[in-house]
Amino acid sequence: MKRLFVVTGSPGIGKTTVLLKTVDNLRTRGYLVGGMISRDVRLEADRIGFELLDLESGRKGSLASVNQNEGPRVGKYRVNMKDLATIGAGSILHAIVNANVIIIDEIGPMELFSPQFIQAVLKALDSKKPMVCTVHWKMKNELIDNIRLREDVETYVVTNDNRDCLSDLLAQRTVELLSRNDSKKEL
Repeated sequence: MKRLFVVTGSPGIGKTTVLLKTVDNLRTRGYLVGGMISRDVRLEADRIGFELLDLESGRKGSLASVNQNEGPRVGKYRVNMKDLATIGAGSILHAIVNANVIIIDEIGPMELFSPQFIQAVLKALDSKKPMVCTVHWKMKNELIDNIRLREDVETYVVTNDNRDCLSDLLAQRTVELLSRNDSKKEL
């Protein structure tokens, strides 16, 4: 049975929204969900950066900003390596130990500058826990390519037609996996 659910799609289609709705659905069912979400930071209509959110603790940090003076550059943004390591990677490592389900939003160009983030993702992949993550739409990278080729992966492309119902499907698939794992423990 598949245990890694990869969500992808074009920029702005609603991948993070699908993940947040999936998190809410799983929490409503009583599951502990951990990991990280990255969200847009806007000043009026302009995106000026990205915020990191630790799903379990609620701790926030900056993933990248137009106002940051140091860190690797991705487009007009500079990546905040410190927050990415402490909040981003830290939330994933904490989820591996403490959560029922691991969420990672996103495995993409900004996040892949951090060796700590990459190591946390690799540990999550080895953890055997259900994992729901977003993966950058077209990026070519060894880690992303390996994730896409895994036998335990189901990939979902977010579209205008499915984005409102995809979170229910992801939550259902995750609950099925958790239920199957619980029944195996009882044997």
